[in-house]
Amino acid sequence: MKNFHVLVIPYPAQGHVIPLMEASRCFTTNGLKVTFVNTDFTHKQVINSCSGPGIDGPSDLLQMVSIPDGMEPCDNRNDFGKLTKTMFQFMPTKLEELLNDISKNDDEKITCIVADYCMGWVAKVARKMGIRLAVFCPSSTAVLALTMSVQKLMDDKVLNCKGIPLKDQMIQLSTSMPFMNPANFLWVCVGDSTTNQIIFDFLILGGMEAAEAADHIICNSTMDLEPGVFSMFPKMLPIGPLLATNKSTRQVGHFWNEDSTCLTWLDQQLIRSVIYVAFGSITIFNQQQFEELALALEDTKMPFLWVVRPGTSGHNIDYVYPNGYMDRIGTRGKMVSWAPQQEVLNHPAIACFMSHCGWNSTMEGVSNGVPFLCWPYFADQFFNKTYICDIWKTGVGLNKDVAGIVTRGEIKSKVEQLLNNNILKENALNLKENVMDCVEVGNSSDKNLNKFIDWVKEGNDKVGASETYI
Repeated sequence: MKNFHVLVIPYPAQGHVIPLMEASRCFTTNGLKVTFVNTDFTHKQVINSCSGPGIDGPSDLLQMVSIPDGMEPCDNRNDFGKLTKTMFQFMPTKLEELLNDISKNDDEKITCIVADYCMGWVAKVARKMGIRLAVFCPSSTAVLALTMSVQKLMDDKVLNCKGIPLKDQMIQLSTSMPFMNPANFLWVCVGDSTTNQIIFDFLILGGMEAAEAADHIICNSTMDLEPGVFSMFPKMLPIGPLLATNKSTRQVGHFWNEDSTCLTWLDQQLIRSVIYVAFGSITIFNQQQFEELALALEDTKMPFLWVVRPGTSGHNIDYVYPNGYMDRIGTRGKMVSWAPQQEVLNHPAIACFMSHCGWNSTMEGVSNGVPFLCWPYFADQFFNKTYICDIWKTGVGLNKDVAGIVTRGEIKSKVEQLLNNNILKENALNLKENVMDCVEVGNSSDKNLNKFIDWVKEGNDKVGASETYI
């Protein structure tokens, strides 16, 4: 009997691997076999962190493999321009070799590929080898909608042919969608002009082509969160929120080991008393900003759990706490290098979430009814802040001063403003109820997941009658 076999491939970044791992769990739960393809570098990180109570790694239906990304071991993979360009040049051949190896066993042949839309080159491999393609959106679907609208924006003279904004004004993709600031488009604010151009040429234009070529686009979102996008692009199927399925199953796909001691610490705190502070896997502060944040958390007089990542590859930063800080904070503050975030946000002690507004963090906060203090760092995070503060009204934004610093006074003031605003907190709880209802049996995300599973299995039947697929 042939397996229903899906090959899944994410962009090699933390915020892309985690939701596709959770999607893969959904696939295996529904009887699909998944081969999950990371780069060699990312694969080692994920496997090393896939240990501990409640973390189930590879299984009979989920196998994790890797292919090289084309970079040298010593290269800086936080150089997104170089990483992206090298992958697009090097990985297609390696993926073809992997697919050919898999196809040697007739019962293991791939039914379809599920590719991160930021890996647009996969579409060409799928087309060449006659394999059906689905695209996965790990960001808000509004960001993918923007990617799919690039040609129209160029035709309308909003962008030039290199993706550079021609007008300093907010835009709307449709009247049912929020306004977007072109200065914050993904390919405009990632790095220097060379990096931005690479991102536009490879990720954006490649992602647009892949989304157009795909039979389905599945998304870590819900109909309630982004109704305007789904009415504009009915091809998109929201199957979110993609979360660890129950309390005995931990989230997988992390690049670093989680420090679970923070959960024991949270157990000792009062209900809704703790500020949770976490800025994802990429955000970098300078020493001055780090000190302002540290002193602000001290000034709030509230308990806080703060994820302070160790020195990040490619960034020679060793943060120094203010003089005497640890003695003054005592047990009121808990610092960890990486946290089991879903479990943290689900803990009754959490009062609010100070976040960079990455989409995974946004979905996890929303799914647990936690109000946000929004501090976006780059790319799509600015638009996610728009959703949180202006559309859903479940958080407040932190603003920089003229020197580009979010001051301790600003942080302390916004913490007080958020925690004294019962409307925002009520909105967060109501949104949680609506979002979590989507994954219940028979509701929108559940139906969309089943629609996708059925499509995969129908394809498997076609494989048996045709040599079109490998």
